[in-house]
Amino acid sequence: MFELLDILGTMAFAVSGALTAMNKKMDPFGVLIIAFVTSVGGGTLRDVLIGRTPVGWMLNINYVYVILIGFALAMVFRKKLDRFRKSMFLFDTIGLGVFTLIGLEKGLEKGLEPSVCIILGTVTACFGGVIRDILCNEIPVIFRKEIYATICIIGGLFFFFLKSLEIPEDVLYLMTSMIIIAIRLMAVTFKWSLPTVDKN
Repeated sequence: MFELLDILGTMAFAVSGALTAMNKKMDPFGVLIIAFVTSVGGGTLRDVLIGRTPVGWMLNINYVYVILIGFALAMVFRKKLDRFRKSMFLFDTIGLGVFTLIGLEKGLEKGLEPSVCIILGTVTACFGGVIRDILCNEIPVIFRKEIYATICIIGGLFFFFLKSLEIPEDVLYLMTSMIIIAIRLMAVTFKWSLPTVDKN
């Protein structure tokens, strides 16, 4: 189940990146590159930070295939995908929860402090989108309106709280994912956001 959710999240991020690139009127190669960095940019940065090389997607070619499929779907069905925005949002949200957990686990494998693991979880889930927005000449979404990164941090804190209670691992993963997904859905539904900072 965890691997299936990882694949769905990767594909959702690939489609999201591809659609963003198409809105910027990029050529097919540009669209593919943006789809790729959106999907694996966060995980690549995480692996570089913890000295895990070759990085994850280089060791598992299935990630490349999933991204190529997401890219192809976005190219072929780009005019129809608007009808599936809610479904794509759901997959994106699932990806957010799963990628946060993957980052947390990679940090724990390295024996890092909980606070550093939470940072790695946030980087894994969010920084593909940051790289996408920078390459598309946009201020990254997580820095201007949605509480995207904040949700990952809350999920990470919840993860370590449950871990301290010695809850079984499967339940721990499930409950952490569910809290991230639930907060994300509520944040979008109720338009939660952090206040902007004005120099005046």
